[in-house]
Formats: sequence, C-alpha cells, structure tokens
Amino acid sequence: MNQSAPISQPGAVAAEPNPAGGLGRIFGRQNAEQIKRKSVRGGAVTLVSQGFKFVLTTATTMVMARLLTPADFGLQGMIVAWTGIVGLFGDIGLSMATIQSDTVTHEQTSTLFWINVALGTLLALMVALLAPLLAAFNHEPRLFWMTLVVASTFLLGGLGVQHSALLVREMRFLALAKVQIASLVAGSLTGIAMAAYGCGYWALVGSMVAAPLVNVAGLWLSVRWLPGRPRRGFGLRSALHFGGILTLNNVVVYLGYNLEKVLLGRFWGADALGLYGRAYSLVNLPTTQLHNAVNTVAFPVFSRLQSEPARLRTSFLKVYATVVSLCIPVTLGCVLFAPEMIHIALGAQWDGAVPIFRLLGPTVLAFGMINPFGWFLISTGRVVRSFNISLLIAPAVILGILGGLHYGPKGVALAYSVVMTVLIVPVILWAIRGTGIRFMDILKSLGPAALSGLCAAAAGLGFNLLLGQAWSPVLRLLCGLGLVLAVDAGMLLWVMGQKAFFVDLVREMFQRGKGQPPET
Repeated sequence: MNQSAPISQPGAVAAEPNPAGGLGRIFGRQNAEQIKRKSVRGGAVTLVSQGFKFVLTTATTMVMARLLTPADFGLQGMIVAWTGIVGLFGDIGLSMATIQSDTVTHEQTSTLFWINVALGTLLALMVALLAPLLAAFNHEPRLFWMTLVVASTFLLGGLGVQHSALLVREMRFLALAKVQIASLVAGSLTGIAMAAYGCGYWALVGSMVAAPLVNVAGLWLSVRWLPGRPRRGFGLRSALHFGGILTLNNVVVYLGYNLEKVLLGRFWGADALGLYGRAYSLVNLPTTQLHNAVNTVAFPVFSRLQSEPARLRTSFLKVYATVVSLCIPVTLGCVLFAPEMIHIALGAQWDGAVPIFRLLGPTVLAFGMINPFGWFLISTGRVVRSFNISLLIAPAVILGILGGLHYGPKGVALAYSVVMTVLIVPVILWAIRGTGIRFMDILKSLGPAALSGLCAAAAGLGFNLLLGQAWSPVLRLLCGLGLVLAVDAGMLLWVMGQKAFFVDLVREMFQRGKGQPPET
C-alpha cells in the first residue's frame, strides 16, 4: 500500500521567531543530544504524572461507583458512545500535524487554532441538535438535557488543541502534566461533590464539563502564545491533508472499538451497558495511562528521527519492548484476580462486571502490542498505511461484536478479546513493511518479556489454586498480584538479563544534563 510523505522534508529551514509570543524555540530545530535529554526527562515526568492520574482516577472510580448506580453510568455511556465520534472532528488531526511537522510557523499555527475553534463551535451545535435523536434512539428522555450540557465541552476542546500541541512539540511535559492533573482533579472533585449531594447521573455530567474547562484555562496560562488572525497558505494544505487522513483513521478505529457500547445500550439497556462500561474502563485504566505517557514522549521523538532510520529503529524497539513488558503483568492481574479487583474498586453491587472484566483482560496485551505501531506510523508520516490498517481492524472487531451481542455483555467481551488477539500478527507484519524493522527484531525484543510473563502466569495460577477463597479479597489481591509482579520482574531483570537496560533507562530519566535549568 501507499504511504504518505512527511509534512516537511527533514532539511527544511526553521521559521523565524514569532513576534506575537516568543515561540522561536518551539518552532526551532534541536540536535540529537537535546532530543534525547528532553525525551528521557519527559518520560520520567510523564510516567510519574500518569501514575498520579491513575491513582486519582482509581480513587474517583471507587468513590463514584459507591455513590451512583450502574444505570447512572449506563446513561453516561450512551452519551459518550455517540458524542465520542463527533469529538474526533474537533481536532481533525491538526494537533498531530503541528507536532509531527519538521517546522511550523506562527501564521500556520494561528490558522490551525481558528480552524479548531470553528470546528468546536460547529460540533457543539451538532451535538445539541443530536440530543432529541439520542433520547429517542435509546428510549431515555433523561439523555436530552444531559446531551445539551455535554455539548459545551466541544467548544472548550477547540480552544485548547493548538496550545496543547505546542507544549508537546517543545517537549514541555512538566507543564503539560500540571495542566492535565489540575483538570482531572477539578473533574473528580466536581463529580464526587455532586454525587454526594444526591445529583445522581448529573454528577457525571458535571465532571465531564469541569475537566475541560480547567484544562483550557491551564493551557492558555502555560503557553506564552496568542493566536494571530487566520491566513491562507503557509503549508496548510499539507497539514490539512495529514490531519484529514488521521481523522478518518481515528473515526474508523473509534467505530470499531465503541460500537459495542452503542448496541449494548440500545438492546440490553442502561444496566448492562453500565456493567460493561465500568469493566471496560477499569481494565483499560492502567494501560491507557501507560500508553498516554509513552506516546506523549515517543511521538515527537520519532517525528524528529525520521531522517535517521537506524536510530529510529533502535528507539522504537526499545519503546516497544518496554510497553509490552509492562502490559504483560497488567493482563495477568486482570485475568487472575478479576473478582478481587472489581470488589475492591467498585463494590459488591458490581459483581456482575467480574466475568466481563476477566474476558476483556487479554485486550490489554493486544493493545500493548498493536498501539505502538500506530504511534510509529503516524509520527513518521505514514498516515495512509495507519488508516488502511484501521480498515482491517474495525470491520473484524465489528463482526466479532455482532456475533457476541446475542449473548449480552459477556459475549461481546469474549468476541472483542478473541478478535484483537487474532489481529496482532497481521497488523505487525503490515505495519513494519518497508520500515527497516524486521519481524525477527520484534520477536527478539519480546522474547524476554514473554518468557517472564509465562513464569509469572504459572505463579499466579498456582497461588489461586492453593488459596482459593481462604483470604479476604484485599489480602488475596495484595499477595497474589505482588507474587505475579515479583516473579515477572525477577525473571525479566535477572534471569533474562534485562536489568542493565531498565537501570540505564531509569538513571537517564532522573539525571539532569549539565547546565540545563529545570522545566517549569
């Protein structure tokens, strides 16, 4: 298949300083040592921040699950399943175009900003018009006013797209992390407070509005840049081409990964969707934080190494091995200790989510093995290939979901996991074609993690067989999951000889270069 060319050629000349806000260093070129230093430190900052967000999100989920009902979350899921696809058009890939391009100008970024604002306004109106249709489709009158309020978030989103992209482009990950954490705290506190006061499902709506409001305010305070008036030209056609294909890619992927929520809500009701939605969110929570952290750092690094194939290949394989190594114990934990995790995280009223959670567990590893290739393809300008791969994944997932829908949430979860597992090898083979990365390179990078995972799985299974239900859920989870993590880490670091690699990675993350001031 064809692949698109990078937006700008590697040899392009950096733009002149921006008179409107001191963006010269954002738009300028950086040498290899600067990129490495910023990427490693950015990895440390982003991983720490994602860890904090994981803890906060988990705590919020535990509290909200005890204050609200599965039906409340089901109502939210009905809205998100539909409005999520609309939200993909608020960016239309223009933030990625700003990050991925070798050089950008103030005029180009300003024009992209106004395009995002216009799209955000248009989408807010579209969602407002969608409200009565959404209520009628799901036979839920309550969705009408909920959807009208949620529509405001699309306008807020359009105001912050380019500011967020500029932070990532400059690799100011600490500033970005502060904004993201502040918005998450605002959304969590708003939701918990409203739920505690008996607002029911409106607590979830309040959380959805508060988070983007604080996020936009934080982005504007963090980026010393004001948009100018929109102008034509300045390479916008290339940016819009890149963003348009990326948006189509995201739409196809979204439909494939979220159609089951629409169908479950329509045919099985709010309670069934609530159970499935909470299980789906909980099983993806740790890996979502991991993927966001790695992608935030890896994307600009891969983009800047496009002209150095050997370094790009080495960097990708290191990132890939790290992601899969971390996803394996998470997958084992979800499969082996599903009852304990659901009981502790959500409470007794969510026991129906246990089999769904367990059946969805394998998707953690499947996404861990597939998603990094998406980052690689898009960051190196191969958006057409990424889109074509999505056209393989989405129909396969949709067919699997339709086959499992008759059996309810458990049937859908099983079909989802089976299809994603089957797709791993075909997707990898297609993604690496012509990139200089061989399938044998992938196997070698995954070998230590795979063998370590098998030993950890055996240890966890033996723990469950020996103890059964003898201990309390908290004690079983702490001891069982601790055993799995200890065996996996011990095998990977010492028996498989990966200790030096991870020690060097951690050391580089927390070492500051000479003469480099701390980031603010």
